[in-house]
Amino acid sequence: MTPQMDRRAFRDLSYGLYLVTSLDGDRFNGQVVNTVIQVTSDPPRVAVIVNKKNLTHDFIVKSGIFGVTVLEESAPMAFFGPFGFRSGRDIDKLAKVEYRLGVTGCPLVTGHALSILEARVFDQIDLGTHTIFIGDVLSSEVLKSGRPLTYQYYHEELKGKSPPNAPTFTPPSDGQA
Repeated sequence: MTPQMDRRAFRDLSYGLYLVTSLDGDRFNGQVVNTVIQVTSDPPRVAVIVNKKNLTHDFIVKSGIFGVTVLEESAPMAFFGPFGFRSGRDIDKLAKVEYRLGVTGCPLVTGHALSILEARVFDQIDLGTHTIFIGDVLSSEVLKSGRPLTYQYYHEELKGKSPPNAPTFTPPSDGQA
């Protein structure tokens, strides 16, 4: 019996949409990710998963630092779209958004954010196409209360698509891009 692969099943897993930022010297970059999780409480650590093709991945590897922005559900697609569908090699993704520098100098996007945190890489795991970066949280702040932007809301309400470098990307030939 040959098992079937219906990639839509992966959309039933709970995801949020977050901005992950980093720096390389005085250059900043960021991207949308759907996987940020708290992995320990004491010490406080989080993990993010980033595609190796992305400039943000290179910046995290070089600096050992990353920031996370928890987006609010009302964040407009025009705000976070460039973080998922444009490359920082071509544009300055932070040029038109509100951000501030964290304790390490990492940019932390504050526009349309519920909370922000900043971490120093503690460990990383090579997944082939992606890397899991596990970071010690150095600072965190709740900016306002609200509903976090979920991947389900992004797909169902905003009619968003998964870009090719996303772990949840489904090629059009599968009928579920």
